[in-house]
Parts: sequence; structure tokens; C-alpha cells
Amino acid sequence: MSNIKVGRMVLGMVETNCYFVYDEDTRECVVIDPAKNGLYDKLAGNGFEVKAILLTHGHFDHIMGVHELTKKSEAKLYALAAEDELCRNSYLNASEQIGRPYTVEPDVLLTDGDEFEIGEMKFKVIATPGHTLGSCCYYLESMKWLFSGDTLFCGSIGRSDLPTGNGKQIMESVGMLVDTFDEDVKVYPGHGDTTTIGYEKTHNPFCS
Repeated sequence: MSNIKVGRMVLGMVETNCYFVYDEDTRECVVIDPAKNGLYDKLAGNGFEVKAILLTHGHFDHIMGVHELTKKSEAKLYALAAEDELCRNSYLNASEQIGRPYTVEPDVLLTDGDEFEIGEMKFKVIATPGHTLGSCCYYLESMKWLFSGDTLFCGSIGRSDLPTGNGKQIMESVGMLVDTFDEDVKVYPGHGDTTTIGYEKTHNPFCS
């Protein structure tokens, strides 16, 4: 039985899914989309050591806990290279529009197909432009887990009407995901319930 587990916290004003993927033996963990402050204390209080922080994209509701978490954990922040400008621009990441300008600076800029290891966890980067130009998914092949951000939801897909979004691109990205991955791959989206590729192929109107 694998020692890799995943936990979820639903955080912030739009109920963003913040995931922490961890090794049960070492208690090392990777945080995906830290939406709110307070994460470090919660994780450290339960014996977890944050080793990396991954962004599926740079919208305000996925990044508002980055500064505190990076400062306290000293973990590096990962994002797709195409998302760097949006991460650093409060208008593009929509934080300015809600009256809370906030920017982040990724330490590690990734490209499509990159693979990296954090302890026993090996992630693959999949570029999925459309929700934003630099939206991406992270695939943990050993567990058949896909962290899809705001690209693919249970029964739906992400919006494409915000800065750098593109409706044609997100449809192409979603089509690529359901064509590429096995039906039993579990999908962990940025909002809402978990799902599977197989379920989306059958029930998601944007995937048929």
C-alpha cells in the first residue's frame, strides 16, 4: 500500500480547494494552491514539513496564502513559466479588482512535460491554457491523481473571461486531458468535488 496521501482544505471567499500531498512516513508535504493564510501553522501543528508549493495558476483565490507559507516554510514556489506575468500583476490575477492587490514571484518556472521529485513524490507538469494563459495541471503518476486547478471541474470547466483567458484554448485543454488520461485517474479540481476522467467523459457536457 502506498504511503502517499492527499488532504484537502476548502479556503477563502470562493471556497478554493487547497491540497496537501504528503508522505505518511516522512511527513514531508507539497501544498497546491495555498488560498489563505494560516496553512503553515495548521500543517506544522500536525507534524507536516512543507517542502514545495505548487500553483495551478495565479488567480487571487489560489495564491493569497503564498507569502506567509513561503516565509515560514522556506519552501520554493512552482508555477508554469507562462503564468509568471499574471502572478506578478495584481490586475491580471484579479486581486486588484477585489480591493486586495497581491502578487507572488515563483522561484521555479516550469514548462509543459517537466517532471520533478519532492521526496518520494514525482509530479509531471501538464500545460492547460484557457482559464489563464499559464494554467497547468500536476499529475502524480504513481497514484493516478490529477490536480486540475480551474481547468476541469466535476461536471464543468473553468471560466475563460478573465485576463489571459481563452475559451477555445480551455476547450482544447479539457479535450486533451480526457483523451490523454485513463478513465480511473482521479481528478482533484480547484473548486468543488473530486471526480474521475471516466465520469467526466460520460457526464461532463464540455467533454462529449
